[in-house]
Amino acid sequence: MPDLNQKLEWTDQDKRAVDTIRVLAADAVEKVGNGHPGTAMSLAPLAYLLFQKVMRHDPTDDRWAGRDRFVLSPGHTSLTLYLQLYLSGYGLELKDIESLRTWGSLTPGHPEYKHTKGVEITTGPLGQGLASSVGFAYAQRRMRGLFDPEAPEGSSPFDHTIYTIASDGDLQEGVTSEASSLAGHQELGNLVVIYDQNHISIEDDTDVAFTEDVLKRYEAYGWDVRRVDWTEHHGEYTEDVEALYEQIVAGKKETGKPTLIALRTIIGWPAPNKQNTGGVHGSKLGEDEVKAVKEYLGFDPEKSFDVAPEVIEHSRKVVERSAAEREEWERGFHEWEQENPDAAALYERLAGGRLPEDYRDAFPVFEAGKPLATRAASGEVLNAIAETFPELWGGSADLAGSNNTTIDGADSFNPTGRSTGKFEASPYGRVLHFGIREHAAAAIVNGIVLSSPTRAYSGTFLIFSDYQRPAVRLSALMGVPSIYVWTHDSIGLGEDGPTHQPVEQLSSLRAIPNLDVVRPADANETAVVWRTILENHENPAGIALTRQAVATVAREDLHPEAEGEKLASAEGAAKGGYVLADAQGEPDVVLIATGSEVDLALEAREALSGEGVSARVVSMPCREWFAQQSEEYRESVIPSSVKARVSVEAGIAMSWNDLLGDHGRAVSLEHFGASADYKRLYSEFGITADAVAQAARDSIASLRG
Repeated sequence: MPDLNQKLEWTDQDKRAVDTIRVLAADAVEKVGNGHPGTAMSLAPLAYLLFQKVMRHDPTDDRWAGRDRFVLSPGHTSLTLYLQLYLSGYGLELKDIESLRTWGSLTPGHPEYKHTKGVEITTGPLGQGLASSVGFAYAQRRMRGLFDPEAPEGSSPFDHTIYTIASDGDLQEGVTSEASSLAGHQELGNLVVIYDQNHISIEDDTDVAFTEDVLKRYEAYGWDVRRVDWTEHHGEYTEDVEALYEQIVAGKKETGKPTLIALRTIIGWPAPNKQNTGGVHGSKLGEDEVKAVKEYLGFDPEKSFDVAPEVIEHSRKVVERSAAEREEWERGFHEWEQENPDAAALYERLAGGRLPEDYRDAFPVFEAGKPLATRAASGEVLNAIAETFPELWGGSADLAGSNNTTIDGADSFNPTGRSTGKFEASPYGRVLHFGIREHAAAAIVNGIVLSSPTRAYSGTFLIFSDYQRPAVRLSALMGVPSIYVWTHDSIGLGEDGPTHQPVEQLSSLRAIPNLDVVRPADANETAVVWRTILENHENPAGIALTRQAVATVAREDLHPEAEGEKLASAEGAAKGGYVLADAQGEPDVVLIATGSEVDLALEAREALSGEGVSARVVSMPCREWFAQQSEEYRESVIPSSVKARVSVEAGIAMSWNDLLGDHGRAVSLEHFGASADYKRLYSEFGITADAVAQAARDSIASLRG
């Protein structure tokens, strides 16, 4: 990496490059007619300093494992990142800057992971970037622990720093408070956050709503806190880049705490009339103001997107410097490979996205007939596969005993001094403790999975997925395989009452595109769906699990398909939906159920059979997986010719209407729950086998009438 012990070299060429960034930011927003020019203008020196003088990175390979990570938490100032990617040679060119926020461009309104080379994470909702950068820091430490735990500080090929830019808006969001508290607790010395303290948001001066002493708050969190004020020089705005550089270097050298550097800037500087106003935050400057900026900086006011060739030539020399840094890193990595062949083989597997050899054998098979809550089955699965999957780690938002997320015998991921009577701490442990911080838990897991080849999960009650939803949605948008363990999945949690009983959550989560919502029926389905989740690296999944014990279905495992009285193997769960129980010939009605309600469908099938009604039971743990199957397979499970259908789920029926059609019926819960024993609740609210059988009769009758 750059030698941070050397004095900063900041030449006239660097200054001209920074000023070029300012006018390009103004031009780009002016052309499209909307956007956020102000922060990109005032943060030009900081962003340029990081990409040109501080960070170890390779513009020719944005996935290089040895790179430092850069997270732009205020995603609205996407130009702050795009202009560095352009100048550094990541593949963006001037035409891309000119195409800002337009259809098909590589420069959308907010940075998008997998869309633009060099973007580490999708940022837009404020706070998510900073919160997820804590997960980036978790992942770096865990990777070091997996592969090179004995190396001296700063000497391992798995050492890198996470640099994050945050805004006033980011630090007002609650998720950053949650995540920053954890970062201080974890003593994450690999995280350096530069806080752009410009005191301006859309409603102008932040004094209308944000007057706390942020640095004291972060000091209380346990952070290394620093300040650079570019407004303090006798009323003149002076961009003291050297002072900023010194504080960044000092922050990087602080290995026992995360660092927050408050950088006092003037947003929109040097726009003569709009700087330091809310107007420059989220709208174009206007033609006259853009010209005034160019005149002040010595650019031709009549030219737009005017970049001197020498600016590009100078800035892209970072590629040459990066090549030398990478060559040095590669030598160290090769030495590590030679000295650690077993660890190197594991790293090669993880980096290649491959599953362990014979991994399927690690998943348990549960004895039929033994009632077991699916949350308990999930915990047994995690412990059974833990040795086979060293890349798997995670924990709970203070509900480990309820979520069954703890890997027995594994150390907690915590500084050594954080050991308790129950949990042994190690900085390289694999059991995560998020505390009562559900939102941060999801964002941190996103950061872990984004920045490493490990697989991480967080646990909480399904009802509190509402607290996690912004981060869950972003994981789905990015297509990263985060895992969310959600237990206490229905009124089956009982006496805690309606505040804790999820009613609308399953349907609302299913409404998120690219998120797999998985609700297994019994212990063996739980094992199969966990395996299926781990086999998928393309998108996130949430697994919804029961508090109450459910029957472990007696299956004919040698018969993958249902036949007569033989119940199908749980392997069908991997397809999202399958025929669990069937009768001879075409059924009169199809009963489609999930989770604990599958048992009610089986019971109703028996009752209907005694009346001469042939009912097929379909267990559908994951609607999203079922939708991915071939049309032929889906037709074989739910024939289009069978119009009589019943959905059975202890939640609102919204996400089943498309399968039910005009004649289908739903056994569901269209209101909030109550506080009572779960068996009483199911009975009082009409989620019973009798209700399922009656719904089937009604559906069949509607076809005749």
